[in-house]
Amino acid sequence: MIHVTDEQRSARPSFTLLSQPIRLAGLTVPNRIAMAAMSSVLATDDGTVTPETIAYYKERAEGGTGLITVEFTCVDTSLGRAELKQLALDDDRQIEGHRLIADAIKAAGSCAILQLHAPGQLTDRRTHEGLPAGPSAEVSRRDKSTTISRALSDGEIEALVDSFSASAARAVKAGYQGIELHGAHGYLLMAFLSPLKNRRDDDWGGDAERRLRFPAAVIRAVKLVLGPERPLIYRLSSTDFLPGGLSLEDMTAIAPKLVEAGVDVIHVSSGSIEGSLDQTIDPMSAPEAWRFSHCRAIRAAVNVPVIGVGPVRWPEVAERGLRDGDIDMVALGRPLLADPAWARKSLEGKVGDIRPCTNCNWCFDQILRHHPISCAENPRAGHELSTPPMAGGRGRIAIVVGGGPGGMAAALNLQEAEFQTTLYEAHNNLGGGLIASATPPLKDKLFWYLDYLRARIAESKIEIRLGSTVKAAEIVDARPHVVILATGALAQPPSIAGSDTGFVTSAYAILMGDAAPPPLTGHPVVIYGGGETGCETAEFLAQRGYHVILVTRSAASELARSAEPMYRKHLRARLKANSAITIREKSTILLAGDGLVHLTTATGPHHIEASGLVMAQGRSTGTDLEEPLLRAGIPFAMVGDVHIIGRIGDAVHAARRAVHALCAQPMSDPTGVIT
Repeated sequence: MIHVTDEQRSARPSFTLLSQPIRLAGLTVPNRIAMAAMSSVLATDDGTVTPETIAYYKERAEGGTGLITVEFTCVDTSLGRAELKQLALDDDRQIEGHRLIADAIKAAGSCAILQLHAPGQLTDRRTHEGLPAGPSAEVSRRDKSTTISRALSDGEIEALVDSFSASAARAVKAGYQGIELHGAHGYLLMAFLSPLKNRRDDDWGGDAERRLRFPAAVIRAVKLVLGPERPLIYRLSSTDFLPGGLSLEDMTAIAPKLVEAGVDVIHVSSGSIEGSLDQTIDPMSAPEAWRFSHCRAIRAAVNVPVIGVGPVRWPEVAERGLRDGDIDMVALGRPLLADPAWARKSLEGKVGDIRPCTNCNWCFDQILRHHPISCAENPRAGHELSTPPMAGGRGRIAIVVGGGPGGMAAALNLQEAEFQTTLYEAHNNLGGGLIASATPPLKDKLFWYLDYLRARIAESKIEIRLGSTVKAAEIVDARPHVVILATGALAQPPSIAGSDTGFVTSAYAILMGDAAPPPLTGHPVVIYGGGETGCETAEFLAQRGYHVILVTRSAASELARSAEPMYRKHLRARLKANSAITIREKSTILLAGDGLVHLTTATGPHHIEASGLVMAQGRSTGTDLEEPLLRAGIPFAMVGDVHIIGRIGDAVHAARRAVHALCAQPMSDPTGVIT
């Protein structure tokens, strides 16, 4: 795991391979960094480009990214789209909007590529009145009698080839310098290749050669439009990770045939939206560059450049992939949400200035909710036109109470607005709940963000007061113009008898480093609470040699139910496979002490001899600073878990909203709570 040290920040590393230009067909890309196509949900309901779409891509091009791939764009909306606000280019009236995107990208010095797409059987039913259409008819896995997609007719398949060609021609008119075909993640082009999805026995399916016919026809038609100068990129999944599906061995055999049909560049991803989404949208636990071995296998099978998505979060990793021959270019998705200037900072050797992506999947959660693309750490992402720079704090005093992610973000926003800012933190170091979130196994990527925030604060003019539990009277006496309360959540009083003894410890306190775990004896440690914190503490203690009994009042299937879905899937699988962890579901602890934990289960009362009981029963909102500030008439805002228990992104976004709102108040404005 990479941690950026002060020495590395000053070393200014050189990434000579990453900075080299590369030739893709007749197009020269200024460096080896590509922006991967990602849904942004910034289009209109009918798939038209908006000013927000243009600003979003412009900012990433201005950040130095060599190749910008504009998100998946539907070639035939009459068959439906993949999501409610998916871009489209199946009508000449849409060309002008795309021209504005392409012009903005090229004006910033980047190359503009458009990804063309047909969702097939993965069409969002809300975008189409009839059944989704794919290679073959499918029935529901839950209700075998319910048809959920129909098979495309020969005429429809041929018409789709024409639709790809026509959309490519419009893209060329719009000024795009190349096309990427979305042949990955289970969408239509990949579905035709898959023996799981394509069960036809005609010209378009039946064996591997016939399953290839539709993708090959699309490739030939689009390449004919592009000519030799404009590159045709094909994004594929190296494997779908599904039994009986497409393996890496299959794809190393298929990739050369795609090249033979006219592909100039292969872009390697993995997984399928349906069945292996966690292999497409990596959870936080995914190691960096794990796909590079797949990229290397595909690259060995073809004679064209290969773009690889790692996931890569640091330029050192990308440089190593280029040096080792795994890839010819690196594709970045989420890192360019966190920091649009990732490329420029990397190529200038300013690695320590990169705001790091932690794979928290906040962005994907927003897309699932049909909200515009966003980033937990970077509130500007997807909101470039509605997130102006902070201003209005010059000559004004601000106090921030709490040095967690919300408090640190608020302090930096206040600094941007030129407030004279003091940040109080009760602990002897900054981090707050971010420390507890980053401490469990396989979550140490969050320390990257903590390092980033600490570094930004260290180089600012913010006054830091650590080990300081500030009182309301001190805040009032300082006569601040604005106050941010970011004190975090409050520990809930334990609900069981005997919890006031040293036998009982807080899971949160253990992860924060404020309390030692129970003694390591021959008896297990019992954790009470099957939420994300309880599950992570179970892993944390098991890793340190404890036998853990995880007691949850809910069913085991409900463990960590509020966790990010991709991360949760892997967390639950690890808990189940860990021989050092025993799960007691549908059980309630009543009493603890003297080395015993008493509980009731579905089969009656039980007791467990234990080395200790660790409580993970949740936390609550609130602070005793709120009422005194109201009485004193000091404008303030409550940010993060002190107001609403949520994720890191909730706190960071709330901090920016709060500071914007406070900046807008006149200096003599009467008090009000801003949330």
